[in-house]
Amino acid sequence: MSDLPDTEAVGRGGREPEAGDPAAIVDAALAEELVARAREQGVELLGENGLLRQMTRAVLERGLAEELTEHLGYEPHERAGTGNSRNGTTPKRLRTEAGTVDLAVPRDRAGSFEPQLVRKGQRRLDGLDRIVIGLYARGMTVRDIRAHLAEIYDVEVSPDLISTITDAVLDEVREWQARPLDRVYPVIFLDAIVCKVRTDGVVRNKAAHLAVGVDVDGRKEVLGIWVEVSEGAKFWLRVMNELRSRGIEDVLVVVCDGLTGLPAAIEAVWPEALVQTCIVHLTRASLRWVNYKDRKKVAAQLRCIYAAPSEAAARDALDAWTDSDVGRQYPAIRRQWEAAWEQVIPFFAFPPEVRKVIYTTNMIESINYRLRKISKTRGHFPTDEALIKLLYLGCRELGADHVGRTAGRSLATGSWRTALNQFDLMFPGRLDKA
Repeated sequence: MSDLPDTEAVGRGGREPEAGDPAAIVDAALAEELVARAREQGVELLGENGLLRQMTRAVLERGLAEELTEHLGYEPHERAGTGNSRNGTTPKRLRTEAGTVDLAVPRDRAGSFEPQLVRKGQRRLDGLDRIVIGLYARGMTVRDIRAHLAEIYDVEVSPDLISTITDAVLDEVREWQARPLDRVYPVIFLDAIVCKVRTDGVVRNKAAHLAVGVDVDGRKEVLGIWVEVSEGAKFWLRVMNELRSRGIEDVLVVVCDGLTGLPAAIEAVWPEALVQTCIVHLTRASLRWVNYKDRKKVAAQLRCIYAAPSEAAARDALDAWTDSDVGRQYPAIRRQWEAAWEQVIPFFAFPPEVRKVIYTTNMIESINYRLRKISKTRGHFPTDEALIKLLYLGCRELGADHVGRTAGRSLATGSWRTALNQFDLMFPGRLDKA
């Protein structure tokens, strides 16, 4: 009986249960008695006829019996006074976290009994659904989930059942995608991850775009997820209009990674918003042209451009680097910076406190890293909806701060408060709507 716990250790080290604590119901003495009886009868803790499964069945059947008693209004073996009475039981096989359990569900003659502990038509406990959704959100494939449930919980489930369980969150996703947002966001970050999705019988690369907003309290939240084959002004105008219809009246700064058509869409919806290119993305794109042995040196030299105190100083630094020996080896880098210059220069108008906030989309990159990790296990997704479902569950696993407005995680409090005051001075009156 090596899989049974040391009951003496339980008794010695167990804490005194407090009122309301589940341990107050099943205390150490009762647990010790159950385990001792199981040992005497040669019953394993786990397994098909194990103690845990027997306890699950006994508790569920006792709870259902209590529900029927409350429904009928009299105890078993008492005379019925309502015209309705007990009418035996119906067998039912239920999948639980302890394994598959065969229940005897009580019934009444009138057929009016509606149990709540195990509902009519229910074939699995809600806890099993949470386990499946949690495994799915962590990137496990359907095959992996089936193998995990069979090995750990001794529960056999079909691929269709797993899809049915995970599809139950689709209504939650739609509600989340349409939820009201704050009136003002000081900063919104936009980025994308590329995944393969089957469309019209052909697997194509599609970009899943995420918008992460930082509110006036420094809390960040994923505002929405949109899947598109290609970027363009029409797509971004639709996204911006959707965000505006959900309540966003103004945005101070939008930080992105050279997204086609985005500046025009932002100007049409929020004319006063500034569009800032992610400096880190621009630097990373520049280093693609550089030999590996020169990367550290070029990265350090490019820092002199974006760390300049002003736009004029940054322009001088770019010209000086272009005329250097290293700069002449990689003319494509200057072309990239020149093409993005209009979205780079807003950066130099901000003080250091604000620059730290809008310096990079790394805030959203940390989320995308997690989402790439869970999506790369799948060769492709059957639909856009399936992709959005997984990404939403992945965001939810990161915590409430990434999918909702409750329990939001703030940026560094001191630096954010300083940046917020700078925002208020640079954009007078625009934060008053928040």
